[in-house]
Amino acid sequence: MLRISLLVLAGVFSTGAFAGAKCAAHPKAEWMKEADAKAKIEAQGYNIKKFKVDGNCYEIYGTTKEGKKAEIYYDTKTLDVVKSEIEK
Repeated sequence: MLRISLLVLAGVFSTGAFAGAKCAAHPKAEWMKEADAKAKIEAQGYNIKKFKVDGNCYEIYGTTKEGKKAEIYYDTKTLDVVKSEIEK
């Protein structure tokens, strides 16, 4: 029974539900400066609570201008949205 439980848990954690986004790898010299990225994101109406580098992505946790929770992954060079999860 314990073995079955462990297999089920392993399956749940390997599904990618907790995985981040897959951003293109750019040389760090080509990345948009973090301060510039934050300013552009905030100009779009987001309130950034946490900004971090996640692999080859910039990631923010914050809220939309409507106050909905948002988790968004951006390309570090172009600041294109790669993945987003916004509260409904």
